[in-house]
Amino acid sequence: MDLRHLRYFVAVAENGSFTRAAEQLGIEQPPLSQQIKHLENELGVLLFQRLTRGVRLTDVGLVLLDQARALLGMQQQFVATAHGLARGEKGHIRVGLAGAVSLLPMIPLTVRRFRELWPDVTIYLEESNTPALRKGLHDRAIDIAIVRPPVPDGAGLLVSPLLEEETVVALPKGHKLAIHRHLELDMLADEPFIIFPRELGPGFHDAILSACHNAGFTPRMGQQAPQIASTVPLVAAGLGVSVVPRSLHQIHSGGVTYHSLGAKAPRAELAIAMRAGQHVPLLSNFISTLRACCRDMHAGAQADLSRGDQGEEEA
Repeated sequence: MDLRHLRYFVAVAENGSFTRAAEQLGIEQPPLSQQIKHLENELGVLLFQRLTRGVRLTDVGLVLLDQARALLGMQQQFVATAHGLARGEKGHIRVGLAGAVSLLPMIPLTVRRFRELWPDVTIYLEESNTPALRKGLHDRAIDIAIVRPPVPDGAGLLVSPLLEEETVVALPKGHKLAIHRHLELDMLADEPFIIFPRELGPGFHDAILSACHNAGFTPRMGQQAPQIASTVPLVAAGLGVSVVPRSLHQIHSGGVTYHSLGAKAPRAELAIAMRAGQHVPLLSNFISTLRACCRDMHAGAQADLSRGDQGEEEA
């Protein structure tokens, strides 16, 4: 038995006639009758009572009709799902986010825009650190990740740049330098630095230290933060100062002020990581949406900066 036999069965039952069913199906009536007879023999039941004019379902046929319709409905759903997956319009995607990435406005914007375009796709977000996300990709626990490069032991992964986020200085509220809206790194030379372990984000960690060295000093290390976002509460506790991605200014611990840095400020790089050899339309759609949101937000930020500069000139 194949699903074609079930379609024939349902068509005859709904039309009450082999002739009308054959016309609906676009086949000849004799082959249709033969196929129904073959189905009855295979099942060992009589599905129809043959009448002078047309046919009538037997009691067994009545019971099996609903199940045949359900099976055909499942087939249609199966095909629709397969086509949706092929076009990247159905399924689910598991996205890993490196530390503090979830605070970037582009993340909720991307999810919202993606859901508007492909409402039948479910997105799962998981926040962790870059080494754990690398493992999650290798273990197939996540499908794609936004990481802080470089990715250690990244064999088998494709890593492509996404953006460079500006950094700011986080100071304890009431700090002597807090009166300055803008700071230079060398002004922090005597301050204890709060920084996260290098293995959680070696690229960003090294960028901070390199920027300090270029500013003429080696930072005096204070208490280590367990995660990038954890630096802000430690700064609020008065344990030191820190250089953090600009997106962390959204963390209002009540005891921190944020200050812009000069042109030599380190950058917090982000990249997209995925398993090599993945050719999944769903992932391509997500990456395209993510990059489009990044471009839109960058364009908006540049426009705001331009308006601010114009306002200062007019003033």
